[in-house]
Amino acid sequence: MININNNVSGSLNAIKGFLEHSPTSSGTGFKASEVGAEKQKSDFADTVNAVGKYLTKVDDLQQSSDMSMKDLLSGKNEDITSVVSAVAKADMSFKLLVGVRNKLIEAYKQTMNMPL
Repeated sequence: MININNNVSGSLNAIKGFLEHSPTSSGTGFKASEVGAEKQKSDFADTVNAVGKYLTKVDDLQQSSDMSMKDLLSGKNEDITSVVSAVAKADMSFKLLVGVRNKLIEAYKQTMNMPL
């Protein structure tokens, strides 16, 4: 039996750490009186850069998943549980990355619709 929670814990912890340190994770968002414009710009840039780092990690997981499937099909690897866990880990990390991307796009749209 495959324990998905153990196999994807690295991806979940990485995304969870990203969400905990994101500027809007407190639920209150930015308050102009508390945070300067420069701080907001750097926080947003840091958030986008963090997403870029996770994008490369997700890509690496996808590539290792593909390689493990090819190894299984070619007969180099006969352990199907490791292949299934690699595919599940890549799938979960991709879904989490898409969710973070959607939240960033939603936050951008809300910011653009704010009255001046």
